[in-house]
Amino acid sequence: MKMIGVAELKSKLSEYLAQVKAGEEVVVTEHGTPVAKVTRIQSADGHLEQLIRDGVVKPGEEELSEDFLDLPRPRSSGGSVTETLIEERRTGR
Repeated sequence: MKMIGVAELKSKLSEYLAQVKAGEEVVVTEHGTPVAKVTRIQSADGHLEQLIRDGVVKPGEEELSEDFLDLPRPRSSGGSVTETLIEERRTGR
């Protein structure tokens, strides 16, 4: 496992990504303190399964119907998302 600083990672990102793809793990440090670990993702399905095991993701309780993406989108009773966000920031709620 390699330990590298943020500046070195930024300057040689492609090189380190190639090493990660080959199976190497890279620990990124900031002022000598480890802050992140870069590792290869085995597969999208395997990664999802690991997230489920870790409790980060909760699997759906039922399968989506085949026509799910064709169904009409729900309408908001309020304004746009932007207006809602501005209102939340203004009122603090």
